[in-house]
Amino acid sequence: MKHIEDFLNYLTLEKGYSPNTIEAYGRDLKDFFNFLKKDWKDVTKEDVLLYLRELQKKGFSQRSSSRVLSSFRTFFKYLILESVIKVNPLSGIKGIRQTKSLPAYLTMEEVEELLSLPELSNPIGKRDKAILELMYATGLRVSELVELKMGDLELDEGFIYVMGKGGKRRMVPIGEIALKYLSIYLNVREEFFEGKGNPFIFLNYKGEPLTRQGLWKIIKGYGKKIGIADKLTPHTLRHSFATHLLERGADLRSIQIMLGHSRISTTQIYTHIAAERLRRIWEKFHPRA
Repeated sequence: MKHIEDFLNYLTLEKGYSPNTIEAYGRDLKDFFNFLKKDWKDVTKEDVLLYLRELQKKGFSQRSSSRVLSSFRTFFKYLILESVIKVNPLSGIKGIRQTKSLPAYLTMEEVEELLSLPELSNPIGKRDKAILELMYATGLRVSELVELKMGDLELDEGFIYVMGKGGKRRMVPIGEIALKYLSIYLNVREEFFEGKGNPFIFLNYKGEPLTRQGLWKIIKGYGKKIGIADKLTPHTLRHSFATHLLERGADLRSIQIMLGHSRISTTQIYTHIAAERLRRIWEKFHPRA
């Protein structure tokens, strides 16, 4: 495991990879190591292919498998650079061909049902209501939401400041409904969550900042209550936010700014979602379909 730790330090200090990427790479490599139970010097091309087939059996998507393969490529290049190995076991393994799929999103009715679930009679419910309303109102990534701090709020103006990918800070409007429930949560935050002096907005019952994993469990738990847990991913509310804006006439450039996309081409995926939805409606209702 020493080589993994050294590799992750290398990515941090010399390559400047983001914490999320480093965490994912470390998890991929440790899972691979636990599966193989052999030294890195003895890893073969067949070992890698066997593991990738195992991931496929477990239901890994093409995107997830491709990321795992990318982790391995970077790691074994590092081992060669450090003279730990002489032959790269990934030599000759081609990238996993990905079929493009449209991101899942919720209907407005599903969003309404999801947002109605938190129980406002207790502090946990008030926190969860604020989380769900804010995610749908702003389209924040999960990592962006858990990293929000009290100093990022401009409640009087109805905006929040968000630190996105690449350290780019953007201003995102909240909206009256999300603002209302965020204010309700903030009224109980310090007392119940022991949040006094803690700069992070969303805390667990111990007064510690929510993690991405903790937030995901919260969202997944509510999804199970209304039977959409399989449909919910960390990005589902973000996709729903963008899709519903586009369907109601918002322009792509504005959606791009709010989502924090560096390229308009990334945002254009939502035009495909809207077009696909229109096609399904036409096929369902048109007499000549």
